[in-house]
Amino acid sequence: MRVLALQIICLCCLMAVSARAQQTPNAGERVDVELVLAADVSLSMDSEERRFQREGYIKALNSPEVLAAIVEGGWGRIALTYVEWAGEDSQTIIVPWTLIDSAATMKGFTDRISDTPSRAYHRTSISAVLEFSAALFDANGFRGMRRVIDVSGDGPNNQGRPVTESRDRIVAQGITINGLPVMIRAPGSGFFDIADLDRYYEHCVIGGPQSFIMPAVGWDGFALAVRRKLLLEIALKPDQPVIMLAQAQTESRPPPDCLVGERIWRDRGWRFDTP
Repeated sequence: MRVLALQIICLCCLMAVSARAQQTPNAGERVDVELVLAADVSLSMDSEERRFQREGYIKALNSPEVLAAIVEGGWGRIALTYVEWAGEDSQTIIVPWTLIDSAATMKGFTDRISDTPSRAYHRTSISAVLEFSAALFDANGFRGMRRVIDVSGDGPNNQGRPVTESRDRIVAQGITINGLPVMIRAPGSGFFDIADLDRYYEHCVIGGPQSFIMPAVGWDGFALAVRRKLLLEIALKPDQPVIMLAQAQTESRPPPDCLVGERIWRDRGWRFDTP
């Protein structure tokens, strides 16, 4: 009897250890993709533009097409977090990692976006938000077939380390970076507006397996661009071919200057470390 009791105790201990192991972040709940949505809230976007941006994400996320893509995936669920960003020290998690597997869970996610006050911040550091976003995958409790950072912005990097350095280091970790360049205003209407923001994102920001850009031209088309982008990010399978941009196949111009934002800042005579 004593031996049997010891065996039962040992079995219970093993079961408890096993249960704890299944709950650890390393075990992770299986999802089709772990996706960081990183939205620009730098001062180059006024309150009306920030409102349009949020509404565009909310509309796209709740669209029937996106919801269908999620539930029809291999695991039928994704992990999602929403971040707003600006300068080197300005990244805010608006909604933490959330399991999305239905219209109800998505509605809860987007309600948290709309219920959180929006603020604008100085400067634009794409490199900093990429590094911030990459760290969010660590011990997030999920295990996706893909890890993707989806970054939207209306200007080039002008603070922090060069964006290409951060991109290359993150891509080496197996993380894909996709871009949504927001091309709403006419070039030159702002200090850091550049004519070919889409080319800048293509050459300087995105990277990793199956990476791509989806430019948003005009606020009326913003939600549509977000929806198309989400559909690709959610429904794309790891063994599908890399998406090639049409302009990349016929591009004859030299690649853009990936330090253009930093150069504009210096040329204006501003101290590089000031807000």
